[in-house]
Amino acid sequence: MAENKHIDPATGTQTVGHEWDGIEELDTPMPRWWVISYWATIIWAIGYVIIYPAIPMLNSATTGIWNWSSRGQFAQEIQAETKRRAPITAALAAISVNQLEAKPALLQAAIEGGRAAFKVHCVQCHGSGAAGSKGYPNLNDDDWLWGGDLSAIHLTLTHGIRNPDHDETRSSQMPAFGGVLTPAEINNVVAHVRTISGQQKLSAASTKGAALFATNCAICHSFDGKGLREFGAPNLTDQIWLYGGDANTIRATITKSRSGVMPRWNNRLNPVTIKMLAAYVHSLGGGEAAPPVKIATNVQP
Repeated sequence: MAENKHIDPATGTQTVGHEWDGIEELDTPMPRWWVISYWATIIWAIGYVIIYPAIPMLNSATTGIWNWSSRGQFAQEIQAETKRRAPITAALAAISVNQLEAKPALLQAAIEGGRAAFKVHCVQCHGSGAAGSKGYPNLNDDDWLWGGDLSAIHLTLTHGIRNPDHDETRSSQMPAFGGVLTPAEINNVVAHVRTISGQQKLSAASTKGAALFATNCAICHSFDGKGLREFGAPNLTDQIWLYGGDANTIRATITKSRSGVMPRWNNRLNPVTIKMLAAYVHSLGGGEAAPPVKIATNVQP
């Protein structure tokens, strides 16, 4: 097409040499700034490939002369953060969870560390605000199945609830009364539970249910229905329910039982992280004071 090329008289630009139906294409040169940018990106890309990992290989990639990697940088940052936290971690490792409240600064550091750990390990069941959901306890209120002081929370976190592979786990078992009581008797117990929780008035059914409750349920929930923490048996007289307080849900619980499981964290987290989690959960609003220490005394007859 060289013989077809000519200078366009209107623009003074050479054409590319081909024509269609009288229309020709100008061979306009690229702007100088674009050409410079183009070659600059090529030079930059060559430099990047030399300095940083870039070219895929069979099992890895070229490392580059700086031997840099995002994983390596992350590891360095983790190492630096671990070094920064080392004094606090050592202090928490050296102190028992019961002594934390006596050291406000260390307690606050533990709470903040527990807040971060909670977002990673606990929000899946208890929610981001620790308010729980059906079958998962609300950790903000004052209702505790196994105890709400720092030591009790720490024990629950450490050993979990109903972990069959762990002898020290918290464990209790409510029987399914569907094969023990008749449907009518279960309905009477439901009426009694709803009466002592203030949801309905005393009735003939609830009176019959009270007798059944004393025979079958009081051993764990106590005769007044306020529960016994040594068995993880809930208080049935308040308005706080793990699975629901309506008649149908209570009936299902009595008939089929419940056996919620919480994982133990002593095989997943280090002891310091568990202490921090205990401090954070205790700080949420429902944490209780440690029970008074019982001092044995010799009483002479």
